[in-house]
Amino acid sequence: MARERRSIPIEADEPAGDGGPDEAARFIASAVSELAPMARRHRLETLAHLLDMAQMEADELIRANMQRKGQ
Repeated sequence: MARERRSIPIEADEPAGDGGPDEAARFIASAVSELAPMARRHRLETLAHLLDMAQMEADELIRANMQRKGQ
């Protein structure tokens, strides 16, 4: 049975009900920072690289949003 995927557009300045995009990016950055070393330990190099890229993207989103807010 296939799952139906629905995307709900969320404005960047509005909280998503789960802490908003800033908190989500912080959570993702934290999670992948723990997963990438695990992937490397098990010689899953491509997966480790993708996790590193996800962390870099999340960190950049956090940085850009802080600059936009003047923090």
